[in-house]
Amino acid sequence: MKKIVNTNKAPAPIGPYNQAIFVNDTLYTSGQIAMDALSGELILDNIQAETKKVMENLQVILEEVNLGFEDVIKTSIFLSDMNNFNAVNAVYGNYFEMNTAPARETVEVAKLPKNVNVEISMVAVKTN
Repeated sequence: MKKIVNTNKAPAPIGPYNQAIFVNDTLYTSGQIAMDALSGELILDNIQAETKKVMENLQVILEEVNLGFEDVIKTSIFLSDMNNFNAVNAVYGNYFEMNTAPARETVEVAKLPKNVNVEISMVAVKTN
């Protein structure tokens, strides 16, 4: 059964989509950007702070359905500038253990929503 997942701890969608969909023990998140859920402000101080906020937004969505980063099986990272790869990767890596790290792709795109520098989406599976 398809369950819509929305939490007020993550930014509200800025278009006709939901934060995530949970179906058959699998969570599919929409791409998250570095927007503060309470203020609606973007966190664009630097790429590290921006990436950290993106990961925090994803974390609260995972937690909404009792999942964690260890349950993530696939991520997609979209960068406005591939020169930010190492900085994003360093922050992103703080959220995963190497033995449970997901599959991933990282791509550079021409432009991201609200002119942010990084957007990340995830797929996670509940195994217990």
